[in-house]
Amino acid sequence: MTDRAPAPARVCPGCSGFASAAVTLGGRDRNGHLRTITVHCPRCQGLGTLPLPPRPNEAGWEVAA
Repeated sequence: MTDRAPAPARVCPGCSGFASAAVTLGGRDRNGHLRTITVHCPRCQGLGTLPLPPRPNEAGWEVAA
């Protein structure tokens, strides 16, 4: 008998899973290194995935009071 596979992660539609990128600021520092900053996707906060939407229960959608 096989084990259950984990639920597939939902890839972020904003960044297509590429959640972080290095952006050059232009120029180099005194040591000759490129000056870069790391920017993260604002939708997934740099994770590359989003949580799955809530599933309906038997009586319909659950409403928080």
